[in-house]
Amino acid sequence: QVRLVESGGGLVQAGGSLRLSCAASGRTFSTYTMGWFRQAPGKEREFVAAIRWSGGLTSYADSVKGRFTISRDNAKNTVYLQMNSLKPEDTAVYYCAAKQGPSVYSSSSAYEYWGQGTRVTVSS
Repeated sequence: QVRLVESGGGLVQAGGSLRLSCAASGRTFSTYTMGWFRQAPGKEREFVAAIRWSGGLTSYADSVKGRFTISRDNAKNTVYLQMNSLKPEDTAVYYCAAKQGPSVYSSSSAYEYWGQGTRVTVSS
């Protein structure tokens, strides 16, 4: 069983920064792709960013390009999402997800394992 645990959410003012972490346990993640998704109140879950576990290939939603950075520390089985220049529209519950294989996808249906989510609130 794969377990993903997010942390790092909170309340921040517009223009501020937060770093989310996702600790993975239970399996070997050398061939897993990791992703971040978010869901705002009343909206569908949407793709934010993804990273191939080995090789470092990344992908970002247009709405976060240039502001968010996804990275990983394989020794710690942890994936990070550095969020800078936050906007009120970034307010959402952020979810970490994992999928087997090196392909980087933005569709949530491609991901097999999910964390419980961490809430990010950006005030104006």
